[in-house]
Amino acid sequence: MVYLTLTGAIIAEVLGTTAMKYSDGFTKLWPSLGTALGYVLAFALLAQTLKTLPIGTAYAIWSGMGTAAIAVIGMLFVGEAMTAAKVGGLLLVIAGVVVLNLDGAH
Repeated sequence: MVYLTLTGAIIAEVLGTTAMKYSDGFTKLWPSLGTALGYVLAFALLAQTLKTLPIGTAYAIWSGMGTAAIAVIGMLFVGEAMTAAKVGGLLLVIAGVVVLNLDGAH
């Protein structure tokens, strides 16, 4: 259940960050509200996750997977360049999250 809550926190953060891209510096109402809602929900779910998971493990997964997801969204939907360096960096982020998660499972 804790990983489901953490997944919800990641999804909310990714949606909030994506909405921020379209808020035009918080000058557009609906994307700005989407950003605020996404981040409030993300932090609320992350706080619930921290009741069970160690902070280092939970935050590493939350921030790492959120960062990777936003980078992929940027490359696939926003027109950002997909370079070998970006793909390599994403793989390193994901590998780091996996290693931290495996260590936290002990």
